[in-house]
Amino acid sequence: QAQLVESGGGNVQAGGSLRLSCAASGRTFAMAWFRQVPGKARDFVAAITWNGGSTYYADSVKGRFTISRDNAKNTIYLQMNSLKLEDTAVYYCAAATRTFSESIYYSLTNSYSAWGQGTQVTVSS
Repeated sequence: QAQLVESGGGNVQAGGSLRLSCAASGRTFAMAWFRQVPGKARDFVAAITWNGGSTYYADSVKGRFTISRDNAKNTIYLQMNSLKLEDTAVYYCAAATRTFSESIYYSLTNSYSAWGQGTQVTVSS
């Protein structure tokens, strides 16, 4: 079971940028970022295949967020640009211990067996 540690959250003004990092210990395959606001379900943000060859994004972040990974460091990143007030949330890193046969699985919370502790991102006007 991979252990995941996120970093890089913080406060930023609307229109600004932040980069989140997630360092993993242990073997990982697909990895992803999800986010959650109080009282709501955890939502998919972005995912990346084990070799970085394919990436997937929620419609709400396409064109603004970029997910990437450095397997030499066993780390994934989420570059967030043009941040909006509605991007405010706790962001969670997730890792899967298998590959997925269909792209739909990348956006499902149940596809991932390891989760980080979360990092708060707050966007203000």
